Amino acid sequence: MLFRTHLIIGLFFILLFFSYIHNPFLFLPVSLLSTLIPDIDTKFSKIGKIKLFRIFNFFMKHRGIIHSFTFLFLVSFFILLFFKEILLPFVFGYSLHLILDSFTIKGIKPFYPVKKRIKGKIKTGGLIETSIFVIFLFVDLFIFLTKFSIL
Repeated sequence: MLFRTHLIIGLFFILLFFSYIHNPFLFLPVSLLSTLIPDIDTKFSKIGKIKLFRIFNFFMKHRGIIHSFTFLFLVSFFILLFFKEILLPFVFGYSLHLILDSFTIKGIKPFYPVKKRIKGKIKTGGLIETSIFVIFLFVDLFIFLTKFSIL
């Protein structure tokens, strides 16, 4: 899925559970940023184009280890040891990215290096994904306006 779709669906779930989030000023940016991290391994993604992260483009195959729960577990263990306060939003955003990409034609290998791939029928950037994006955009707007009493 595209950058924008990951962000807009991530925002949907954050808005949905907003009243249960203890520190939204930490949760929101960490979870939205972590929805983008799995695409660090491709030069075609917004985050993969950043010079600092181009090394990942060179050494990693897109939708390889970084697009797996195996990698998420390893990174989460490190975060648990040193940055406990961001663990939940990180796991939330990263997991959401993996789940969404599992619905695409290319899919993911959830427990890399196990070869089993989970995939769906959505073409990245295609009509179905664009439709999903537009629907979630309007739903996000509606939730935001009603939750924060603007309507």
